[in-house]
Amino acid sequence: MVRIYDMKQKEIINAIDGSRLGYICDIEIDLKEGRIVRIIVPGPGKILGMFGQDMEYQIPWSSIRKIGEDIVLVEIDPTKVLVQSEY
Repeated sequence: MVRIYDMKQKEIINAIDGSRLGYICDIEIDLKEGRIVRIIVPGPGKILGMFGQDMEYQIPWSSIRKIGEDIVLVEIDPTKVLVQSEY
C-alpha cells in the first residue's frame, strides 16, 4: 500500500528519455469509478508549484510503468501531456 503523501515524495522520471519531470503536486480522481485518472506534476520552471509558468504535466495513470521506493517511472511524450494549468 502507498499513501498519497508517500507518492508526493517520489520523483517522476520519463523512462523514454530519462528526463526528470519533478514531483507530484496533485492527483485527479474519478469519484464515480473510484480510481485515479492522472497525476499532476508542475511544468518546467515552477518551483514547489509556485514562481513559474502556469503549465503542468497531466500524466495519465495508464502511463505509469513502475512505482519504486524513490521514483515513479512513466512513459510519456512530454509535449502531449504538458498543458496549461487549470488552477
